Amino acid sequence: MRYSKSLIPTLKENPAEAEVVSHRLLLRGGYIRKLTAGIYTYLPLGLAAIRKVEQIVREEMNRAGAQELLMPMVQPADLWHETGRYEKYGPELLRFVDRHDRESCLGPTHEEVITDLARREIRSYRDLPINLYQIQTKFRDEIRPRFGLMRGREFIMKDAYSFDVDDTASGESYQRMYDAYKRIFTRCGLDFRPVEADSGTIGGSFSHEFMVLADTGEDTLVICSACDYAANSEKAAVIAPAADESPMLELEKVETPGKRKVPVVCEFMNIESHELVKTMVYKAGEEVVAVLVRGDREVQEVKLKNLLGAVDVEMLDDKGVFDATGVPTGYLGPVGIKVKLVVDAEVAAMRNFVTGANEKNFHFRNVNMGRDFEPFAVADLRQITDTDPCPVCGAALGMKEGIEVGHVFKLGTGYSAAMNAVYQDSNGQDRPMVMGCYGIGVSRIVAAAIEQNHDENGMIFPMPLAPVQVILLNLGLKDEQITKTAESLYLELQEKGVEVLFDDRDERPGSKFKDADLLGIPLRVTVGKRLTKDGVVELRKRKDGATEELEPESVVARIVALIDEAMKG
Repeated sequence: MRYSKSLIPTLKENPAEAEVVSHRLLLRGGYIRKLTAGIYTYLPLGLAAIRKVEQIVREEMNRAGAQELLMPMVQPADLWHETGRYEKYGPELLRFVDRHDRESCLGPTHEEVITDLARREIRSYRDLPINLYQIQTKFRDEIRPRFGLMRGREFIMKDAYSFDVDDTASGESYQRMYDAYKRIFTRCGLDFRPVEADSGTIGGSFSHEFMVLADTGEDTLVICSACDYAANSEKAAVIAPAADESPMLELEKVETPGKRKVPVVCEFMNIESHELVKTMVYKAGEEVVAVLVRGDREVQEVKLKNLLGAVDVEMLDDKGVFDATGVPTGYLGPVGIKVKLVVDAEVAAMRNFVTGANEKNFHFRNVNMGRDFEPFAVADLRQITDTDPCPVCGAALGMKEGIEVGHVFKLGTGYSAAMNAVYQDSNGQDRPMVMGCYGIGVSRIVAAAIEQNHDENGMIFPMPLAPVQVILLNLGLKDEQITKTAESLYLELQEKGVEVLFDDRDERPGSKFKDADLLGIPLRVTVGKRLTKDGVVELRKRKDGATEELEPESVVARIVALIDEAMKG
C-alpha cells in the first residue's frame, strides 16, 4: 500500500493519557484511536497486526483439532442464572434489558453459551471429544480501564471449549491446548512463561496462565531458580514452617498509648516485626472476616477469597473496622474478637506472639493459638516473597513481572452439571460432560509484543506480527531514476508476495526515517542519493539497525530470504 493513500496518523508527541510503552506507541504510530474509556478503534495498521495474531492462532488451534465457530456477543441472562454466575460475576458483566423486558448481557466469556449448544447437539459418547473455538469481541466493564489494549473494556479474544467423557480424556485435551499455546506464543516471537494460576470467575480445579515477561506487567510471577515451578504470585504456595514447640508463656496485657502501626508497636515493645501478628479485617459478601498474618507479611486476597468461596473480598477502612468490631484500627487482635477469624499457616506455627488486645491503647504479649483463641480456619493466606523457598524443590525463588496473554482451565463438570449438559455412555447412562476452556487475548498480544520489543525511537515488531514486512522509502520524488527504481521495487515486492508499505509522501527524509522507526516495521529499504552516486540502495533491519548496501536487482531476493528466515525462527 502507498503511504500517501493510507490512514496512518502518526503523532510527534507522547499522548498524556498513555501510561505504558505499548499504549503510547500504538497511539503515536496511528495503530489505534480511543473512542471512549477502554474502547478503541483499530486503524489499518493496528488491524493488520491483529490479523497476523489471529492467523497464527487459527493455524495452531486447527492443528490441535479444534473447530472454529462464532457465537453471539449478546447472551440471555437465563443461561447465566442456570450456573449462578449472573449474580456472582460482579459489575464487570454488563447487564441490560431489551424492549421486551428480557435480561441479557454482553459476553465477557462464553461458557454458558457453549454449554447450552453442547447439551442441545451432543447426545452420545461417540460424539466426544470435541473442541470448539471462536475469535470474537468481548466486553468486560472494567472499573479502571488502563494501558490501552492491555486492559480495555472491549477486546478481541480467542476462546475455546473442550468436552470429554471423563477426567482422563479432559486432561489430554488440556495438554493439547497447553502445547498449542506454547507453539502460538513461540511463533509470535514472544518471551513467555506458563505459570500456575488462580481460576478466578471462570472456575475449575486447575489452570495455567501464559505470561509475557515485561517490566510493565500487571502480574508478579514467582519462578524457581532450580526447577520448572512457576506461578502467579496470587497462586504461589507458601511452605508452612515447622511448629514452634516453645513453652507457652503467660498472657500479658501491655499499655501501648497511641501505638497503632506495626513499626511503632515493635519499637515500643522491643520486638521484631516477625514477632507481631496483625489482624486485617475484610468484607466477603455480607460477612466480615478477620485475618491473622505476621507483622512483616501481607494478605494475599485471592487466596482469602478462594478459602471463603467469595466472589470478592474488600479490606475495610478505619470506619468499617470500627463499625464491625467496635475496636479502633491498630489495636485489633484475635483474643475475644467478635467476627469470623481465619489464620495464616505461618501464624498457626508461632508461639508467644504480640497482637492487639481489642482495646484502644493496649496490646497483648504471649498470645497463643489454641489456648487464647480458636480460628474458623487455618490456611496459606499470605503473599509469597522472594525469600521464601520453592514449594516444590526448596530452592531460591525469583520474581518477574508479566503480562497475561493466555489462560487454560480445567473446568470439570461445574457448568455441565449445572446446565444438565449430559451424554449417554456405552451403558446408556447419562453423565455430565467434562469441560475445559482456553482463552487468548488476541489484541493484548499486540500490546505485549510491543512491551517486549521497542526502543527510544518506536516499536520493533517481530516479523510474524508486523502489519507489513517492509517499508520502502523514496527519498527523491523529483529524481526520475530514484522514483523509477522505487516504483519498480514496490511492484516486484508485491509480485513476490511481500507485504510492503511504500512511503511515497512528499516529506523530508528525516520525517520518513522517524516514521519508519516509529511504526516498527522489520525491514526498511531506502532509495535515495546512493542510487545515483553508487548504484545501490540501503536495506536496514529495524531490530538491530544492521544495514546492507545492495544493487536494486538483488534487493528483493535478499528481502524474501530474510523474511523466510525470520518466519522460521
